[in-house]
Amino acid sequence: MAQALNAGATTRRRRAFFGLLDADGWGWASVKAFFWFIVIIFMLGYIPDRAYYFTVNRTIDLGILAWSPVNLCPATNVTLPCPAPAGSVLPWEEAPAVLALPEPRTDGALLQAGTKLLYIGGSDGSKASNKVSVAEIVQVGNFDKWKDGPALPAPRADAAVAFLGGSIYVSGGTDENGAPAKDTYILTPNLQTGDLGEWKTASDAEEKIDLPEARTGAALVPLADGLLLVGGADAQGAPTKTTWKSKLDSQGKLGEWTPQAPLVEPVTDAVSVLNGDFVWVYGGRSTNGATATVQRGSIATSGEQLGQVTQFAAGGPSLPAPRANATGWAVNGALYLVGGTDGSTTHGELYWAIPAKGASGDEIPEWKSLPQSNLPAAGLQGGAAALVGPNVIITGGKSGDAVQATSARANLAPQEPFFQLGLVGATVPALKVEGEIGQQLGYLNAAGAGTVNFIVLLLIGWAFAHKERTRELFGRLRRRRGR
Repeated sequence: MAQALNAGATTRRRRAFFGLLDADGWGWASVKAFFWFIVIIFMLGYIPDRAYYFTVNRTIDLGILAWSPVNLCPATNVTLPCPAPAGSVLPWEEAPAVLALPEPRTDGALLQAGTKLLYIGGSDGSKASNKVSVAEIVQVGNFDKWKDGPALPAPRADAAVAFLGGSIYVSGGTDENGAPAKDTYILTPNLQTGDLGEWKTASDAEEKIDLPEARTGAALVPLADGLLLVGGADAQGAPTKTTWKSKLDSQGKLGEWTPQAPLVEPVTDAVSVLNGDFVWVYGGRSTNGATATVQRGSIATSGEQLGQVTQFAAGGPSLPAPRANATGWAVNGALYLVGGTDGSTTHGELYWAIPAKGASGDEIPEWKSLPQSNLPAAGLQGGAAALVGPNVIITGGKSGDAVQATSARANLAPQEPFFQLGLVGATVPALKVEGEIGQQLGYLNAAGAGTVNFIVLLLIGWAFAHKERTRELFGRLRRRRGR
């Protein structure tokens, strides 16, 4: 006679999250696979990468730090906000009196050639000078006492000066009689020996780069294939719209000046700089006095007009205030202007802008300023600026009615916070071992972290493949601890 079997144990099927994450289903398997995929990338990619940068960087980011309510900056940033805004400049430091020019000068030019800093020409406030002062750069942003260098063939103030292809060019300017000039002088220093040599005229140097017309207050902008002279005042003292280009030939010599696209507004004593594929001209003196206009010149990057300035147009909002005879420069994608005059008063405000891509090319979204980055209250006009490493140095100029012989320096690279704490990440101090030693130690640390993490992953894999053996090992460890 048949006999019924006893009821067996009922296996309950786990249906976590409405069955989407069943223990034996594809959903739960996918979640586990994704989890271990992230763990493997984290251990074999992210951690070794962080180990390298922890060795060579000043700080290291842990996580994604999109926004941080807690920021701590180094004391070298002085009074700047923390974190410092992009493009901001540290407060100015005045050079000691021992580093003053031999004589007060304004409307000269300052540039770096190798390890030397040259202050060229200028005026004592009433008459142009042919003197050139030279200082040795002894450290990043520092220079030694000024000495007499090779004098210009003739006095020049407010000339257009640039360094291109190993030579220094001085074009136009105001002569000793107060009249605009058209000559160009050339100095080709030996950067290996430090010998500056002597100035040559354009004819002596066999370069046809005397200006087509007299100009003073113009600007020379070095381009990839030559020099661009922008604006300036003519022989009658009237601001002009003209722009001329002198192109390098196959022997590295500059040829005759050729007209380029004219400015939108005639200006002299404006700031003119190259930033990307555009020439920016801002501030200066127009026919109506000091102006705040910003003009942008487009350089052709292809076709028959390659390298030519094809058009000038408005490049965004004007300066916050009119400024003429100001000092300016471009570095790290940002445009700067400091000091200048509004036509009656000398100012010391520093403005900067970071152009961004727009519908018609780069455009300035806004001009920024910080009170901490302004020059002293007396302000400065006619100062000459040069970029030396991460610093900008301004020498000479006129504060009020007083012509200056002093220099001031500002750092253009504020330090990032050494500690930040956000909602999903943090920035912490790192070792910053510099040079080749730092790189090699960084590689060793990255390789070590990757190797250790790989071994850990192998052990985790073995533990999952031998669960019973793993439980037994952990049980033994617990029993030993209980003794």
